[in-house]
Amino acid sequence: MKSVIKDLCPPFLWRTLQNVRRRVQPFQVRTNADNQDLDLYWTPEMAQVLETWADGNAWLEVQFLMANCEGKVLDIACGTGKTMTILNRERLDLYGCDISDLLIGKAIDRGLPRESLRVCDATQLPYADGEFDYSYSIGSLEHFTEDGIVKFIEEASRVTKAGSFHMMPTSRSGQDEGWMKTYQSFHNSSPQWWVARFEKKFSRVVVLDSNWNDHISIGKWFLCYH
Repeated sequence: MKSVIKDLCPPFLWRTLQNVRRRVQPFQVRTNADNQDLDLYWTPEMAQVLETWADGNAWLEVQFLMANCEGKVLDIACGTGKTMTILNRERLDLYGCDISDLLIGKAIDRGLPRESLRVCDATQLPYADGEFDYSYSIGSLEHFTEDGIVKFIEEASRVTKAGSFHMMPTSRSGQDEGWMKTYQSFHNSSPQWWVARFEKKFSRVVVLDSNWNDHISIGKWFLCYH
């Protein structure tokens, strides 16, 4: 099982699999970010990894970020719905979407309401303008192509009235290292690179440190407000 997870795990999940890191092959930089690696999201192994990978960091942090928020909230690329379960409180009306019907099925199996979940592409959200008070994503946006990142941010801005919060890895070097291919393709760029893209659709962007990190990346939260 460990070897299967090793082969399938995207870079953002390495910290939860430190026993595998000795066998990690050197990453490669790709100059043309034209394709996403999507097949992973239809595997039971990835669904299992998504159940535990953010223990002790992102899942604690998102609870603090949402502590004073109220209203309708969208989890973009919600996976198996683990974060939604952690945040499930009376003040939050939680919804989730993901491109994988397998992962959405896992979210339904864990008891999340079927009517609150949608299978869709984050670059084409099937929601009305300003439908949500808040939205968030964790470990997702960096895996989109550059065109996909633009569309993802546009859609997050369009459907969100107050604030949209996004956590992702940024380069440990502080440089824009670009589109990389390890177990999954992703952008390993500087915080400034990301802020420049968020500021095109949000009037204020606040960057906070995350406790997540690995040997080439440092986690950051980008809090984007209208």
